[in-house]
Amino acid sequence: MIIVNLDVMMAKRKMSLNELSKLVGITTANLSILKTGKAKAIRFSTLDAICRILECEPGDILEYRDDKE
Repeated sequence: MIIVNLDVMMAKRKMSLNELSKLVGITTANLSILKTGKAKAIRFSTLDAICRILECEPGDILEYRDDKE
């Protein structure tokens, strides 16, 4: 399963959901869906923008965990 750690990176950068959504150019509702791990997909352009703004790598936001663990 894929775990989304966006909230962790946002906290490290002291950035609010509203601020990040404006900088990335997506709605707070869509960003919230991603942050809570309920998103089914993410566009590479969105991931690129999030990583650029939060100054991080995709692996800082997305993590794989084996379902068996």
